[in-house]
Amino acid sequence: MVIRFLIEKEFKQMMRNIILPIVFVLLPLGMINIMPRAATQEVKDLKICVIDNDHSTWSARLTQKLAASAYFTLTDVSSSYRQGLQAMERAQVDFIIEIEPDFERRLVCDGVSRVMISANAVNGVKAGLGTSYLSQIIADYSACLREEHGLTDVTVRMAHFDVEPRYMFNTELDYKAFMVPGLMSMLLVLIVGFLPALNIVGEKEKGTIEQINVTPVGRFEFIFSKLIPYWCVGLLILAYSMLLAKGIYGQVPSGSIAVIFLFATLFILVVSCLGLIVSNYSDTTQQAALVMFFFLVIFILLSGLLTPIAGMPAWAKAVTMVNPLRYFIEVMRSLYLKGSTLHDLSGQFFALAGYAAVVWTIAIISYRKNS
Repeated sequence: MVIRFLIEKEFKQMMRNIILPIVFVLLPLGMINIMPRAATQEVKDLKICVIDNDHSTWSARLTQKLAASAYFTLTDVSSSYRQGLQAMERAQVDFIIEIEPDFERRLVCDGVSRVMISANAVNGVKAGLGTSYLSQIIADYSACLREEHGLTDVTVRMAHFDVEPRYMFNTELDYKAFMVPGLMSMLLVLIVGFLPALNIVGEKEKGTIEQINVTPVGRFEFIFSKLIPYWCVGLLILAYSMLLAKGIYGQVPSGSIAVIFLFATLFILVVSCLGLIVSNYSDTTQQAALVMFFFLVIFILLSGLLTPIAGMPAWAKAVTMVNPLRYFIEVMRSLYLKGSTLHDLSGQFFALAGYAAVVWTIAIISYRKNS
């Protein structure tokens, strides 16, 4: 009976806080609607400068083909490489495409001509992807010219392969479909990990927790009364985020919703216990917020949310093994995109269950009730 009244008190305090209900509504809306559009690795609207040293019909067609691409915007046509380089230094262009003199004549006579691509490699990912796109466009244009004008050397016979890629699970290669499940996981860390820790430390600062410590309320009753309201809010936030994903992007989970909530409950237990441990060792709200922010940054960078774990160095891969966010993001993406079953995700389940048992034990032991 005591714990029921304590939980009721926590819900009343939560609803009396003007900020929290607004955060519960606007934070998922902002993260699901804005973050996948902003934090994307898709490369578009790249600015290119073309230096046409040939001024022929074929070089003009190449310039038009580059300008017609959805990935590039023709912002400058310079007369010399020096002018193009100056435009790149002023950040007016990202790529310089220089067409050599006698471009058309060499294609007709020799069947080979050259196009030089210079890329602004300050952003290595942008430069690499953009160069790959440009090379593909130029190669397609070359093949089209050869076919139109019979420039293919019929004396050389080579094996020919037609490659038809088939994209599984994310057929449109939409980066938002990859990001949204990960952002749902981040929401649970912010709501269920941060807020209970700050709530408990806030009561320490106000002195109200001392009044609880001199009452017959037990250790487990006090801890559960602090965590259960945020567990409920966390599950509601997850359901709300799933509805937003469906309404905004039309994205629905391919797997079982029940399995999603099973893993969410386990993950919520983990992050709430981590927050409780931080609050047990923190004396001020600022101290708790700083420690939680430190762990949040580590969780994000080593979770696979923004960068693939496979591309990390060996030591970073080892650290991700003790990151609970990594497992839950894998679960959410697998259930949303691949339709995995509980059996397929048994490794992640046992990892989170073991993590939950450890942090729950530490949270209980670290809490000391002064009576």
